[in-house]
Amino acid sequence: MVIAVGFLFAGDAAAAAAANPDTNFAVIDDAMLDFGTGEPVAPNAAGLVFAEEQGSFLVGAAAALKSETGKLGFIGGVCCFGLIEKFEAGFTAGAQTVNPDITVIAQYITQAPDFDGFFAADRAQEIALTMYDQGADIIYHAAGGSGAGLFEAAKSQSESSGSQVWAIGVDSDQYYTAGPDFQPYILTSMLKRVDVSVLEIATAQAEGTFTAGNTVYDLAVDGVGYSTSGDYLADIVDQLDAFKAEIIAGAIVVPTAPA
Repeated sequence: MVIAVGFLFAGDAAAAAAANPDTNFAVIDDAMLDFGTGEPVAPNAAGLVFAEEQGSFLVGAAAALKSETGKLGFIGGVCCFGLIEKFEAGFTAGAQTVNPDITVIAQYITQAPDFDGFFAADRAQEIALTMYDQGADIIYHAAGGSGAGLFEAAKSQSESSGSQVWAIGVDSDQYYTAGPDFQPYILTSMLKRVDVSVLEIATAQAEGTFTAGNTVYDLAVDGVGYSTSGDYLADIVDQLDAFKAEIIAGAIVVPTAPA
């Protein structure tokens, strides 16, 4: 079995699957479906995707509950190819569910097909500092490696202004991956549980139950979520868990595209 981590591998994985019918392939962050028919691109190709909008809803709600200015920021790495917009849509929906009057400032670093926005920490830092200057006190990023610039901005803004501002990480628990210097400024992270999906597909491979096509990992299967490292959310976890339950029950339907 071959597991390709990232949607940029989708085309190559589809070609490799067709050329190697005795090997199964799975791609993280791509459905591996034919756009015309909706069928799997190959009988040995699986897509593992995530309900990022649902996890983003929860960190958006957390941001709104913690914000003192009523103004938040969102930095996307690359627009507009149907993935990062899910993060923005969910984050904004979560924040506005808590506070309909809250303001969310959103900005993307680059536009597809220019994917350098995932590797531009200096640009993310500039954008974040501008958002903090505009009154945002919590900023969420879905910008890959560029997120390091947000953490730098949160630290420098807090230290220079004497007023605490926050960053929200993405995918992994960035309270740990960003390093101890930035831990006082990372409120939470939206978790995309790639580990859950890889374990499941590897188990299916081992048991001979591999299935081609798309599998979505959402809140119902703990495919997405949020981190509590640092205990900055300890006073609002009950409220966030209530939102999670409503989403799983279908009482809240989280949008996948910004309004």
